[in-house]
This record gives sequence, structure tokens and C-alpha cells, in this order.
Amino acid sequence: MKSLIQKYNIPGPRYTSYPTVPYWDANTFSKEKWIHSFKKSFQESNEKEGISLYIHLPFCESLCTFCACHKHITKRHEVETPYIETLIKEWNLYVDLMTEIPVIKEIHLGGGTPTFFTAENLQYLINAIFNNATKHPDFEFSFEGHPNNTTKKQLQTLFDLGFTRVSFGIQDYNAKVQKAIHREQSFENVANVTNWAREIGYTSISHDLIFGLPFQTQESITNTIRKTKELLPDRISFYSYAHVPWVKGVGQRGFKEEDLPKNEEKRVLYELGKQLLSEIGYVEIGMDHFALPSDSLYKATETQTLHRNFMGYTSNKTQLMIGLGMSAISDSWYGFAQNVKTVKEYQTLVNNGEIPVFRGHILTEEDLVIRQHVLNIMCHFKTSWKQEKNTFKELDHSLELLKEIEIDNLLTINNSELHVKKDARPFVRNICMAFDVRLQRKKPQTKLFSMTI
Repeated sequence: MKSLIQKYNIPGPRYTSYPTVPYWDANTFSKEKWIHSFKKSFQESNEKEGISLYIHLPFCESLCTFCACHKHITKRHEVETPYIETLIKEWNLYVDLMTEIPVIKEIHLGGGTPTFFTAENLQYLINAIFNNATKHPDFEFSFEGHPNNTTKKQLQTLFDLGFTRVSFGIQDYNAKVQKAIHREQSFENVANVTNWAREIGYTSISHDLIFGLPFQTQESITNTIRKTKELLPDRISFYSYAHVPWVKGVGQRGFKEEDLPKNEEKRVLYELGKQLLSEIGYVEIGMDHFALPSDSLYKATETQTLHRNFMGYTSNKTQLMIGLGMSAISDSWYGFAQNVKTVKEYQTLVNNGEIPVFRGHILTEEDLVIRQHVLNIMCHFKTSWKQEKNTFKELDHSLELLKEIEIDNLLTINNSELHVKKDARPFVRNICMAFDVRLQRKKPQTKLFSMTI
């Protein structure tokens, strides 16, 4: 395994979308084409399965140096109201394009720090959205909370509005690691918010952990999992730290390169964490995710309904996801669109009555085929091209690229089907790269991606 890690640990996409953002085609994209794809998708899917909303709440009181999200650092809470008013205006711009009342199946409040906002402001936002929408019978609403500032009132308010899932960013419990990433929080704070959520009635509580952070050791990972066992959240996200300072700038240079665990050392941290999580009852789901058998993410794996989008893995699939807020990304299945990346520009455009999209991609027929293969591999660890509609022009070249991975006993290809072997999940991104014809046609000349392993 060690030699395979050294061999396959190369820069590569995380595949929360296909095509990946660096390969979006700006030349064929326009806001008009995005709106056309949005209308098409809404008409096809709203009544049948409903739609999803991702709402980006970008404000944070301090900068965490591991974070690759688009955020706005401020301690001035007077920014809350004007930002929420802008979100509501953007939502209404989309409602004006709809031919019927939207049926919302999924809402996720992401950040930044959603719990930067008061309970009253969060309630005002959600109520305003449902002035022009109804809930799907199988709705699932979730949000991200910071253990240091999530209050019982926020948890109760959002629960009363229909939120039953909450994700808390933990990362690591070691004091030296926390100081290096500027995310210092006590186990007591994490225990408080976890227990409050459970008492209130949340049915899925998730903790986000990261391996590969500066100063992490096998001892610190063991201690983090031991403390996780005390609280036993329903889900665990166990991410590889994506060190991309060339993208995110000084925020990810808050420590020295030599402070980061590398290659085999980093992989050992993952394997140790995975083993310890398994020992306390968690089942590996997709890539980087774990869940207790009672959780809906595990059940989605069993029923083959697991889905992956810009929010990661989800037990709910909708064809249309609208991203609201600064930098948010929307997905109509036929196209992607990203909002402008600063609060000021976002508010200016929306207040002028414009949908604040600044870039995107309209998927070709080839893109749609390959997107499904990537989703199949990422969610189910298998894919098939038995049917003509699942083939694409450069399939033979992709299969040629996969031969070496097959020789290394990481997958099997038989009868026009690919199956990823159970022990090969760390290499899933490498397997998807073989199908990524846009990446193969134009290899990056500069640093674009984090390491795959």
C-alpha cells in the first residue's frame, strides 16, 4: 500500500462536480443560457422531486487557516440584516422565473459561519423563503454550526422551522493543532452543542474532522476519535486537509510546510482514524464520510440513492439546486453557475435586480455522460457502459488509463462494468481522473488541485 500511495498521490480534483470548476467553459457560458437551463430543470423536477437550496452565510469572526471556503471576516454583526435582505431578494429573482410554486426538499445553510447570525435573523430568512414556497413531504433541512458560538436558542429556532440535521466543525481536539489552524475550541463546548441538539430532537448530528493538519500525530488522532466516541455523533466527515495556499493565499500559510504530515505519514493518520471509527460502530460511506447504521446517509448507501454535489454527500437527490449568497454555486444538472465572490458586489448586483452570476458552465452531451460515471464511482464505487447512451468518444482511452490501476489490483473491469475494490477507496479520485476527458485533453500547467491522497 505504501508504494501505491507514493505512486498515486498526485494533484487531482475532489469531484464535487463534473466538469470541475477549473475546466468550466467560459466561452460557451452566458447568464441567459444559465437561466434557460434553470427553467428547463425546474419544469422537469419541481413537482416530481422538489428542489434544493444552498444558502451561503459567509461571515466569520476570525479566520481558520485550514479553511478553503469563501468567507468574510468581521466582528460587526450589523452586517446580518442587509445580507439577509439581499438573500431574500435573490431568492425572489429566481421565484419570478418559476412557472409554479417551488417545492423545497432540501435546504443547507453553509458558510462561513451560519451561527454568526442571530436566531431571529435565521428565522426571518427561512420564513421569508417560504412566503413563496412549500415544503416537500420528505424535506430535510441542515446547517453548519460553530461549537463556540452556536446557542441553544439557535438550535431550537431552526428545529422549529424544520431543521433536523446539524454539522459541527471540530477538526481536531489537540491544543497545538487547534492553535496552528486558529480554531481553538474546547471539548466542553462541542459536548454542549451536541447534547443540546440531541435533547431538542435533531435526528442527525455530524462532526467534521480533518486529517493532515499541522502537528497532527497518531496520538492526537487517537485522542480525537476517543473524544468523538464519548459524544457518538450520527455522522463523521473525515476529510483530508487540502493544502492549496496558491489558491487561498496567506490564510493557508499560517504554519510552515514542514509542520504538515506528508505522504505515508498522512495516510497512516487516515487509516488509523478509519480503523478507530470502525471499531466504535461507524460505516464508511462514499469517500471521507462515515455514519452509524441508524443514519439516513448509511440507509442511502444501502438503497443506492446516495448523491454527491457541491455540499458533499447527501441522502437526498434533487436535479435542481439553487445557490443563494456570495460565491454560492447553483446546479441545474444541465449547467452550473457561480455567484460573485465579494459581499459588496453581490449586494450591488442583487439590489439592482440582477441574478449575481459571474461564471459557469453549460454541460455538453459528453459532459452529462461522464458526469454520471463520476457520480457512480464516487457514490457507489462502480459504473457501467453496457448501454450505448453511457459511452463517449474517448472511452477507450479512459479504459487504457485504467489498466495500470487494474494491474495494481485497485479495481476490476469485466463485461463493460467497473468495480472499485473495497481497499481502494483512497484512490477513487485517481480512478475518476481517467474518465475526466477535459483534464486529459488539457493538463494543468500550474497548481490547481490538492493532492489526491
